[in-house]
Amino acid sequence: MRRRLITGLSAAGFAMAATAALATPAQAAPADKLQVMSNWSQTSSSSQNAFLNARANQGNWSAYGFNWGTDKCSSSPDNPFGFPFEKSCIRHDFGYRNYKEMGRFDANKSRIDSAFYADLKRVCNRYSGATKASCNGLAWTYYQAVSVFGLSAADAAAKLPAAEKLPQHAH
Repeated sequence: MRRRLITGLSAAGFAMAATAALATPAQAAPADKLQVMSNWSQTSSSSQNAFLNARANQGNWSAYGFNWGTDKCSSSPDNPFGFPFEKSCIRHDFGYRNYKEMGRFDANKSRIDSAFYADLKRVCNRYSGATKASCNGLAWTYYQAVSVFGLSAADAAAKLPAAEKLPQHAH
C-alpha cells in the first residue's frame, strides 16, 4: 500500500511539474521590435550611430532576439582601397537578416539599401578631391550590387528571362 501511495504521489508530482513547465509563457520578443529595427535602418547618421551603439552593447538587447550575425561585405572587400566600408556592411547585414526573419524583408529592402548607401557616402565625405570621387564611385558600385543582387526570392524569379524560368528536362 505504501509503495502504491508513493508511486501515485510521484506520478502526480511529475504531472504537476510538467504542467507548470508547459504553462510557463515562452519568451517573446518585445512588441516594439519592428520599431527598434526601423529606428536602426534609417538613412540618418543618428540612426547609424544608434545601431552601432546597440551592436556594441548587444546584451542590452537580448530580449529582442536580434540576429547580429554578419559576413560584413560578403565577397567584396570590407575596406576597398582603404575606405572603411565594414561598419556600413554590418548594419546592412543586420537589416537584411532581421527583416527576413520577421517576414518583412520585401517591404523594407529599399530603405535598408538606401541606409547602406547613405552610410557609405558618410564614409566618403571624410575625403576630398579625387579621393572622395573614387570613394563615391565605389560607394555607388556597392549600393548597386546590393540593390540588384540583394533581391528577395520573388523579385529574383520575376527578373529572370522567360527561358530561364522554364522547367529543366532530363535528356
